[in-house]
Amino acid sequence: MNEQQAVVLLSGGLDSTTVLAIAQSQGFVCNCLSFQYGQRQSIELERARLIARNVGVARHLVLRVDLDLIGGSALTTTLEVPKDRPYSEMDLEIPVTYVPGRNILFLAHALAWAEVLGAADIFLGINAVDYSGYPDCRPEFLRAFEQMANLGTKAGTTGKPFCFHAPLIHLSKKEIILKGRELGVDYGLTHSCYDPVGDLACGRCDACRLRLQGFREAGLLDPAPYVSR
Repeated sequence: MNEQQAVVLLSGGLDSTTVLAIAQSQGFVCNCLSFQYGQRQSIELERARLIARNVGVARHLVLRVDLDLIGGSALTTTLEVPKDRPYSEMDLEIPVTYVPGRNILFLAHALAWAEVLGAADIFLGINAVDYSGYPDCRPEFLRAFEQMANLGTKAGTTGKPFCFHAPLIHLSKKEIILKGRELGVDYGLTHSCYDPVGDLACGRCDACRLRLQGFREAGLLDPAPYVSR
């Protein structure tokens, strides 16, 4: 067990919670970073705080980034969240739930905090299989960002390079869920929905549909509460 410091991006969703469990299983001392970025609902942040407490992370920092003032996404404005889309259509175009610059900004903040903590490792839950068309969830994006990080930081230019870990990037939702179950992740604490009704997931947005499909394929019942499945 290495007991090295790591920064883990934690949204409160299924993927990032699984990544946190993976980082902890590898012996990293985890410092979680979450964001109030102007999203239309606060449930995911509440879940991130709960998960961080339950698994005993070293630190949990919540930063504010006002992406709602920029707009351009159904997650930060009043644009309608797509519902009931066929799985075959989800990666044909970039959906309106894409938030311009979000992962770039999140990773930049994670990089800054990692440099202050003396942490070389940054974990995130991006996925290129069930990724719904998001360009900032692709392996080539992450490789380019890592190269930029090591060219533009004191640590990176003085022989202490950063390593960005995306252990779910080539896994299906089924494989992610089974990995999390193996590590003891309580998926009942997680939230993935783009357009919840109160505390209930809608069951119809892309995120809900991909999540529910993953649980079905894994032969498991999703413990998250839904308006409809």
